[in-house]
Amino acid sequence: MVRVKRGNVARNRRNKILKIAKGFRGTHSKLFRMANQQVMKALRYAYVGRKRRKREFRSLWIVRINAAARETGSNYSVLISALKKSEIALNRKMLAQIAVVDKDCFTKVIQLTK
Repeated sequence: MVRVKRGNVARNRRNKILKIAKGFRGTHSKLFRMANQQVMKALRYAYVGRKRRKREFRSLWIVRINAAARETGSNYSVLISALKKSEIALNRKMLAQIAVVDKDCFTKVIQLTK
């Protein structure tokens, strides 16, 4: 049987993994087996992190809206239900931005709901 040497193909595959693992500590960035395991783990964490980031930002926006609403004598749940009833289509991201940047505009939005 003829011997098959996988020179370039194998080297390129390994180098691709080692390039991704650059910056990992110690053996995790130098040796292919360890680097491969750590890259796979890092990619799983990155996938989960992209989902988690959306959750965390939404909760941050809710906290900011609630804090701004409480300053005007209301609270988050009352404000959101009033916005829905008055058919004001502002999402939480925009409401939070308005609450942080422009307090006067936020109070006007709350007045529109009443």
